[in-house]
Amino acid sequence: MNAPEPRHDHALPEHPRLSRRFRLQFEEAQQRHVLLYPEGMVQLNDTAAEIIRRCDGSRTVDGIVNDLESTYRVQGIAPQVRNLIEEGLRRGWIE
Repeated sequence: MNAPEPRHDHALPEHPRLSRRFRLQFEEAQQRHVLLYPEGMVQLNDTAAEIIRRCDGSRTVDGIVNDLESTYRVQGIAPQVRNLIEEGLRRGWIE
């Protein structure tokens, strides 16, 4: 099985969700969140994991931003959230 075909259009989906080919989980041995897929694993930092965890298909990008800003009491993180979702689209993690 080959790695997912990366996307090259950078339009964000209305309700981003993790691709069914990936599973987000905390890896005890590495003490970090990872994305698992049939051919391997992608290590994530805590911020990326929190963003991807919210990409469940039920929230808009703005909803994800609002939830993160409220949870962590920060403002102005929309560009970083959008950048990570765009990268996830490009790499096939997000659909």
